[in-house]
Amino acid sequence: MEQTQKLWSCKDKGIFQYLILLFLWKAVDGQIHYSIPEEMQKGSFVGNIAEDLGMDGKHLPDHDLRIVTRTGMVQYFSLNIHNGHLQTSERIDREAVCGQAEKCILNFQVMVESKRKLYGVEVEITDINDNAPHFPPGVQEVKVSEIAIQGSRFPLPEAQDEDLGINSVQSYQLTGSSHFSLDVKMGENGARHVELVLEKNLDREEQSMYELILTATDGGDPVRTGTAQIKIIVLDVNDNAPVFSQPLYAVSIEENIPKGSTICKVRAIDLDEGINGELKYYFKKVIKKDSHMFLLNSTTGTITVMGNIDFELSSFYEFEVYAEDYGGLSDRAKVEITVTDLNDNAPEVTVTFLTSTIQENSPSGTVIAILNVEDRDSGINGEVTCLISQILPFQLKKSTDNFYSLVTADNLDREQSESYNITVSVTDHGTPPLSAAMVITLLIVDTNDNPPHFPKSVYTSYFMENNQRGASVFSLTANDADGDENARITYSIIKRDINDSSLSSYLSINSENGIIYALRSFDYEEFQEINFLVKAQDGGSPPLSSSVSVTLFVLDQNDNAPEILYPSTPSDGSTGVELAPRPSEPGYLVTKVVAVDADSAQNAWLSYQLLKATEPGLFTIGLHTGEVRTARFFLEKDALKQILVILVKDNGQPPLSASVTVTVVLADSIPDVLTDLSSITAPVDSQSDLTFYLVVAVAFVSCLFFAFLLVLLVIRLHRWRISQLCDSQSVNFTGVPVSQFVGIDGVRAFLHSYCQEVSLTTDSRKSQFNFSKANYADTLTNDLSGEIKDPILAGEDFNLTSGDQIVLQVS
Repeated sequence: MEQTQKLWSCKDKGIFQYLILLFLWKAVDGQIHYSIPEEMQKGSFVGNIAEDLGMDGKHLPDHDLRIVTRTGMVQYFSLNIHNGHLQTSERIDREAVCGQAEKCILNFQVMVESKRKLYGVEVEITDINDNAPHFPPGVQEVKVSEIAIQGSRFPLPEAQDEDLGINSVQSYQLTGSSHFSLDVKMGENGARHVELVLEKNLDREEQSMYELILTATDGGDPVRTGTAQIKIIVLDVNDNAPVFSQPLYAVSIEENIPKGSTICKVRAIDLDEGINGELKYYFKKVIKKDSHMFLLNSTTGTITVMGNIDFELSSFYEFEVYAEDYGGLSDRAKVEITVTDLNDNAPEVTVTFLTSTIQENSPSGTVIAILNVEDRDSGINGEVTCLISQILPFQLKKSTDNFYSLVTADNLDREQSESYNITVSVTDHGTPPLSAAMVITLLIVDTNDNPPHFPKSVYTSYFMENNQRGASVFSLTANDADGDENARITYSIIKRDINDSSLSSYLSINSENGIIYALRSFDYEEFQEINFLVKAQDGGSPPLSSSVSVTLFVLDQNDNAPEILYPSTPSDGSTGVELAPRPSEPGYLVTKVVAVDADSAQNAWLSYQLLKATEPGLFTIGLHTGEVRTARFFLEKDALKQILVILVKDNGQPPLSASVTVTVVLADSIPDVLTDLSSITAPVDSQSDLTFYLVVAVAFVSCLFFAFLLVLLVIRLHRWRISQLCDSQSVNFTGVPVSQFVGIDGVRAFLHSYCQEVSLTTDSRKSQFNFSKANYADTLTNDLSGEIKDPILAGEDFNLTSGDQIVLQVS
């Protein structure tokens, strides 16, 4: 081998000649063919695969070109991914790879991953003269009887040369003695058989031994030779040579035959007697590796198995057996052993191409993996069936040779199954059948094919008014059946306007978790409900979305105190004045407190309470009506002016309240009332002309009333005695509304007037004015629309005294 390397390094011309013999490529049935000599240096150029496949060298990395490797196989070649050159990755010894085969071809496949296509490549390894002829080691002895006649022939050991053709042994040469010559004959298989020919008679007594040199020469360039030392021993007379019973022993055995099994027995016959008839058997022309597989019993000629017989390693063995007597005469026979195959190798599955992920919207027929199925057995034992053991949306398609493509057979849906474990089973057709399985895990990559989904079609929620700014008022969540980014949901409020204002100034939503926040404090009296749409959008491309209607109801809090509409509080700080006749019976309706509350429900339920009175026990107030009534008859000792403090309280938690002070004036008769009224001076309101006109109108009506009374008194003076005015007769005033009020913020409530009937009666002896029982109406009408029925009533309350206020209306 070292000599060969030196010759290769020194003789560039020889290398060039070998490269000239290299076949660049040819495609036969889809195969790319190259031819190279053996023993090339590692990294030597074999061929330009990229060019032979029609690929552009500038874009070669885009094609992802690679050699498909098989498990347990030596990879002798590699691809240069930069230029597409096929190179040797190991030094190739043809004799070690292919033995004595006439053609040494290495097959493999090249995968173009961009096309997902396989190309078969075969590289023929041509022989070079890298092995010199060699003989069996040691001195070769040939025994020749001294009575051997001229022309007697004696077989000589043949030289072995692992090279083939012209590089193998071509000629022999014998030197050392003129008594012998060589005769070389061509055998049936082209092998050269060397025989020693006796040229002169021998005389043991003259010379009992001859030493010859046998030289074997091959036809390579350079020529190589091998020599053997031949020792000729002259024997005494032994005139019968052994003869085999048959020239060829053909045996057929099964692989995996147990060690020590007898496979054949050779037999030769020697007609001589004694020691000249005793035979011994031995192998000749046997390859070194075969010599360890079989054992030949030198006495019996029995051949037994000593090694492991494997059909896949070698299906045929051939060697020669010699039978030699002790006189030096011998004969030879050929032994041929044929090994029959057994189904002792399970199929092997190799992944050539595999993708572990696939989009769920991938079309049917998408290639997932390319598998190579091999069975080292032959015949029916090497035929296989490949299938998917489960019912899955995949199928196997056979491509070239033993390659299968695993493809999708139906549409995939990640929401139904996120991954698949695909079991590919391979079974051969042997008896019994052997099988192998491979599990391929495939992950389904999500695509955005599901929009977000709200569990409800409409959402309703409630929150209290006067909420804090930035407080959470509601939250909602949408679900998305997709995964990862396609399931990442962002929330937003679809713009709507509230009271001519943008919704974004009232509410905001956390885009990640769907929590809705109030940007301002809501007032139930301003907003009772808010309607809007919430949109959920996923993060897919393109994004998908859905929306849902949300209604938020604002709940009332007790944040408004009762507002007293009647009696109204004058702007000058004075209290309202009500009139109560002294003859009133218990239960007489003096006035009615009217109040409203801007809140709703129980927060607007009002109750009335008399906190303070000048005469405790003289008046009562309805708990829910606000009606002020007398609790007993008026007494002389009761003060003319009664001050009542009334509390109005709502039913909220905590309750809110308001109070009002009411002044009730007691009077026995009309003159007393007028006297009391005249003694009350009213301050002039310079800021209100309407109040001034009302005062003038009331004074004018009062004067007319008094004039009428005076005329009546003059006419009846001669009939009646002057007595106490209004003692027993009945004087009734009808339709005299005592008071009214103007509500807060321009809301005017009109109250039912307190009516008094005034009547004049005649007696034969006397006439008197008397107050009848005056009745207040049970109901009080509050008109919030601001409608004015009487122009006189539209004015502001006018003041009659510095401390008390009274408004009189005469109809």
